[in-house]
Amino acid sequence: MTAQLAVVLVEPNGPLNVGSVARLCANFGVNSLRLVAPRCDPADPQAKQMAVRGLEQLLACELYPTLEAAVADCRRVVACSGRVEAKEREHLLPQAALQWLLEPKAGPSQVALVFGREDHGLHSSELNLAGKLLRIPTSEAYGSLNLSHAVAICLAEQQRLALAPLESASEDSSTLPAHAALEAALQDAEQLLLEVGFLYPHTAAARMAKLRQLLLRAEPNEAEVALMRGMVRQLRWASRHGATGEPR
Repeated sequence: MTAQLAVVLVEPNGPLNVGSVARLCANFGVNSLRLVAPRCDPADPQAKQMAVRGLEQLLACELYPTLEAAVADCRRVVACSGRVEAKEREHLLPQAALQWLLEPKAGPSQVALVFGREDHGLHSSELNLAGKLLRIPTSEAYGSLNLSHAVAICLAEQQRLALAPLESASEDSSTLPAHAALEAALQDAEQLLLEVGFLYPHTAAARMAKLRQLLLRAEPNEAEVALMRGMVRQLRWASRHGATGEPR
């Protein structure tokens, strides 16, 4: 089975774009459209006009307060980013990013393709939630794309991959954890590392972002995340009580 894809729009500003993306979801067989704190009404007449036969997807769209909440059930997340000034992370072309997103190791499961705000894209903290970053190659003279155009390019590539065998499918059939499970384990780890003095409040966010990216690259499965969380909780209990043994 293939992964179930959700298209996620973060704080979309224009009803025309939201309606157009709903139409694209219908064009390419995507049933899940998620909006994070939209700055427009998805039921706006302009959105409905642009949706055409994607009206069902538009009216069924799900609303979330944050991107973290929107991808909490997802095994893999790819974020579309035009920011090339930061070289800490590789930006993949659509084919490579979407092939990773949709390969069998991630399914049957929920995965997400995330797009940012029309005016300034995704914040660094939001990009850190993604396992891979996708950049659509454009002219250096003018690289900015309309939101719905970017979605169209990515979903067309997703459809092309769906109609052909994946070139580098993983043989590991382990179940990847939902994003919420990994985030919960990271929150436990951050609390422990703050308590023992490895992290300091003013640098914790940056160092935890590096740890998050390490784990996203490693892709621990559900059992491994549970093992990691259990170890962290035991270590935290021992550090508080100055002894080993079963936590109370």
